[in-house]
Amino acid sequence: MREIGDELLRWLEAGERFVLASIVGVRGSAPRDVGATAAVHADGTVLGSLSGGCVEGAVHSLALEALADGEPVRTSFDPDPDDPFAVGLTCGGQLDVYLHPVDPDGEPDTEASGTDGTIAALAWALRSAQRGLPVAVARLLDSGRTLSVGTDEHAGGTGDAELDGTVVAEVRAMLGRNTSGIRQLCVSGGHEHPMFVESWNTPPRMLVFGAIDHAAALARMGKFLGYHVTVCDARPVFATRRRFPEADEVVVRWPHEYLAEITTDRRSVVCVLTHDAKFDVPVLREALRGPACYVGALGSRRTHADRVDRLRAAGVTASELERLRAPIGLDLGGRTPEETAVAIAAEIVALHNHGSAHPLTHTSGPIHVA
Repeated sequence: MREIGDELLRWLEAGERFVLASIVGVRGSAPRDVGATAAVHADGTVLGSLSGGCVEGAVHSLALEALADGEPVRTSFDPDPDDPFAVGLTCGGQLDVYLHPVDPDGEPDTEASGTDGTIAALAWALRSAQRGLPVAVARLLDSGRTLSVGTDEHAGGTGDAELDGTVVAEVRAMLGRNTSGIRQLCVSGGHEHPMFVESWNTPPRMLVFGAIDHAAALARMGKFLGYHVTVCDARPVFATRRRFPEADEVVVRWPHEYLAEITTDRRSVVCVLTHDAKFDVPVLREALRGPACYVGALGSRRTHADRVDRLRAAGVTASELERLRAPIGLDLGGRTPEETAVAIAAEIVALHNHGSAHPLTHTSGPIHVA
């Protein structure tokens, strides 16, 4: 939902009627994962998508029916080898889709229940995400009642204080783990409530050290992939906002000093593009001892061999050096800054998804591995 959040928020603020169609379950190979959302306006306008076009037509029709009925619907799209006209994914996977009508005229009586409605809860979540705050959206699949939960606050409710407390606790735990999916909640009396949770954690960090042309191309690629991108260089004449308009931050600092002061985690990626020992060695020593999942450095093989000797002399251990990806990126044969940025991004994506980085035409088995 977050990827269509800006337009969705405009619909909410304008009091528009629409349906949220979200993937709540995937089995086998599918183009998009759990949490992917399309929105279908009452006038037929569509935001986002759930597949490469395989199920969009059917989802559009079902969404308009759900909006007319005013009731949430959960449906599955399963391939049927005996029916050539059955709606399903051509790749053979199965999707569970939740269709959730959002209608200002159909909102429950929020004053009687003492809670904000679905519209207020969704708007609060989308505004929080715009500000870069971690937030999760929980929807009860049987009723569509919605709670949006942040680290310290929440909005919306089910109308049941005990259930609200259970939802907030479970969702906050899922937000901390950055996980999404269906959970079965059980409250007093043995009543079960299936709940779908979308966790929108803060974006992972891409730290680009070295204010060169390759950094500008990589910053654009990093933003495209959803990273919070920082370009850092000690030289103020190069590290300017004008040269890096796509970056979230442009920092004039010695790279190793800046990296030592900020918080990184296992989702962070570090790309060192200076290929200058006085910059590279201190920042790589800092990065290789930190939690970042990816640490790469630009340069020729000769530059890298010299860099490794300098890193060893600076006390970097053999196990730490094994984490270093240099020369940076996959071998795509590219030469331009943009082609190099694609090669770096491809290596990061392959690492994140445990991909082989081999051409798919030369591999076998499922394309998307669970």
